[in-house]
Amino acid sequence: MTSTPSVGALLRTWRERRGISQLELAGRADSSSRHISFIETGRSRPSKEMVLRLADHLDVPVRERNALLLAAGYAPHYAQTPLDDPSMGTLREGLERLLTGYEPYPALIVDAVYDVVAANRGIAMLLDGLPEHLLLPPLNAMRITLHPQGLAPRIRNLGEWRGHLLAQMERQIALSRSEPLRALYEEVSGYPVDTGPRLAGSGAGAGEGEGAAYIALPLLIEHEGHLLSFVSSIATFNTPMDVTVAELAVETLLPADAATAKYLHSLGP
Repeated sequence: MTSTPSVGALLRTWRERRGISQLELAGRADSSSRHISFIETGRSRPSKEMVLRLADHLDVPVRERNALLLAAGYAPHYAQTPLDDPSMGTLREGLERLLTGYEPYPALIVDAVYDVVAANRGIAMLLDGLPEHLLLPPLNAMRITLHPQGLAPRIRNLGEWRGHLLAQMERQIALSRSEPLRALYEEVSGYPVDTGPRLAGSGAGAGEGEGAAYIALPLLIEHEGHLLSFVSSIATFNTPMDVTVAELAVETLLPADAATAKYLHSLGP
């Protein structure tokens, strides 16, 4: 039987993960290195306020802050409210307006394991024609992008985009210690990768020709004979007080060239 780690052991793990010394953490939290040491070794039980203060300075994810409090013998501080709860109505409406207002450009909202919470018609356009088994709920953005029957065959710079997505997941796993996210990473990183001819580099956009300049790594994807080029932007909520809200991310795909923007607008409402 595996014992549950103590709050001191968990805090030490987070501190070491962040590469911060006891002295540095003590200075940030207005404490002493002796007190931090006592907490980590179990010689001192931190107050609820101290647990939250240390978690804040260690940038511990909201879900894991609740785990720290439970390990210290306190009740969770942050609620985890389902997005379909009536109390989330205003938030849902705001997110839906955001997605609709971004059309005709693609935008979606994902949770901590990249399950799609909501998406607009721009995303539906990109997914058109994919096999039904990939579109069954819960729709997963990483799975549908990298699966060999998903968007992967349509992505002209798949090697670069796949590397970007996997590196993004690796960083999140290191920060959050999420086992479900790790399991998803193991799945999608194991998908076979088409080694057939691909666009060399990322310098050709829709109608822009070779050597087009980009402000960020673009997603180059085919749609009905057109090569579309997007750059991705991800937004999260500032200072969330709910686990569900803390784990939401809004991803918008901005046209990286004029030809892509013109094509999307030509599709109509």
